[in-house]
Amino acid sequence: MKKAELLAPAKDKECAITAINYGADAVYIGASSFGARQNASNNLDDIKALVDYAHKFYVRVHVTINTILDDKELLEAQKLIHQLYDIGVDAIIVQDMGLLEVDLPPIALHASTQCNNRTLEKVKFLADTGFNRVILARELSKEQIKEICAKSDVEIETFVHGALCVSYSGQCYLSQYIGGRSANRGECAQPCRKKYSLLDENGNYLVKNKHLLCLKDFNASSEIKDLIDSGVVSFKIEGRLKDKNYIKNVVGYYRKQLDECAQKTSSGKVFFDFEPDVNKAFNRGFTTYFLNGRENCFNFDTPKFIGEKIGKVKEVGKNYLKTDGKISPQDGLCYFENGEIKGFLVNKVENGKIFPNKMSAIKTGTQLYRNIDFEFNKALDNSKTTRKIGVTFIFDDKKLLAVDEDGNKAEILSEGFEEAKNADKAQQTIIEQLNKTGESDFYVQDIKINFSKTPFLPISQINELRRNILEKLMQERLKNYKRPAGAEIKVVPYFEKEIDYKGNIYNSFAKTFYEKRGAKVVQKAFESQKQPNTELMRTKHCIKYALGRCKSKEKLFLEDEFGKRYPIEFDCKNCEMIIKQP
Repeated sequence: MKKAELLAPAKDKECAITAINYGADAVYIGASSFGARQNASNNLDDIKALVDYAHKFYVRVHVTINTILDDKELLEAQKLIHQLYDIGVDAIIVQDMGLLEVDLPPIALHASTQCNNRTLEKVKFLADTGFNRVILARELSKEQIKEICAKSDVEIETFVHGALCVSYSGQCYLSQYIGGRSANRGECAQPCRKKYSLLDENGNYLVKNKHLLCLKDFNASSEIKDLIDSGVVSFKIEGRLKDKNYIKNVVGYYRKQLDECAQKTSSGKVFFDFEPDVNKAFNRGFTTYFLNGRENCFNFDTPKFIGEKIGKVKEVGKNYLKTDGKISPQDGLCYFENGEIKGFLVNKVENGKIFPNKMSAIKTGTQLYRNIDFEFNKALDNSKTTRKIGVTFIFDDKKLLAVDEDGNKAEILSEGFEEAKNADKAQQTIIEQLNKTGESDFYVQDIKINFSKTPFLPISQINELRRNILEKLMQERLKNYKRPAGAEIKVVPYFEKEIDYKGNIYNSFAKTFYEKRGAKVVQKAFESQKQPNTELMRTKHCIKYALGRCKSKEKLFLEDEFGKRYPIEFDCKNCEMIIKQP
């Protein structure tokens, strides 16, 4: 089987360590600043502690420096990247090409999906420039991904799970336009999750107060094998704002999925004590998006998690209701009422009757969903899932040798022991005590005893030998850990002659980067200055398609909650929708 990396998100050190324990081959995390999730920043001490923990399992740590920067910030980011390299970080995820114009340490560079990596020519340019890895746009089909993998000499990473931006990443200016909160600067206010109305050119309302830009969540678990066969080397879970239970469940689920069709890129075996189920993790419904062509990827009803469909209300009493499906006390149930989501907690379940913490005007026949599964969440809270590295002990007359699953070795001399009077019992004691790896990072795969004369060893001495050799083996593992090669930046021609505001050029270093490569910068970033007649968003999601009006030639407008109207254009040749500046 080919090797493939499972890359997990982390909002902090605790979530990152959880991701490692539940099977991640790599984690990505924000530093103190300059990450695309402003509310998920971490100090250098925490990142250093994470690196030290991760590298025990040969898990890599990627740090996000993936916002666009002004000149002052760029120099601060340069200093930060040097500090991250010095504490052992494996790779930096970047959006701003200005960073390639300053002195960086020999660290691996990954081109963020914010770079708008959706064409073969863009990926080839980034590869030729010297990036170690390119993270593809989520809108691509399997055929497009396969072609990019085949025709570009660079590691390819794709998303596999989580929330979807409705716009091409790096190309959404709606949040900046509305409230000055730039998505490209880590401040997105998520206007795509708000309610909008749809109007025609005569002012007639076609749809009122629906979440018309809200997408379902990505779930490509069914496509993993095809993507590995196509050449994808890393599968990325979105979710740097998610909590530990989300990480346990989703990372655990994808660890099991990948283990069926790929070799992991890190070390250790995960010993699960629960069965992961992504349907019970926060989601807005699932979609494979455009991997297999256009599908119903939208969720106009709500951006919230409604959970599993349980059944319809069969009976409503004074303080209870009945429905099909197994319900537990403290479950959370929800339903739609006049287009709004309502919900309640279950106080108790008795003789088929569900007693809510509050009774509402719920009616017989109403569809119920469970968005809090108390028993499942309790299993996650109490989970003691561990990850351990396989080790084989070889004990002979001269030494105790430990060999881990990656071939690292450590040994301790064993000469001078007293011969045992009962060889069988002594050997059994040695095996039993060596097997007790306890709270260490190792589990025993095999023990080979090759004594000519079995020694007598007190239990305390065997335990001390085991502790000492495992500590020595871990030191050897860390000594032998190899970081990926650093990026070697080259000057190669850019594939476009001019770059407008969609190039997101926010500093003089980025301008120099493109000019060196033969491109003229005709507009600065949208965040730098007002741009007339701009696209605020370009998306593969199409409202006309969603409403079954594909062949209609009518002009349409989105109206927000404040009555502002945004013209919509349709690029039917490329099957794209554009939200324009009013």
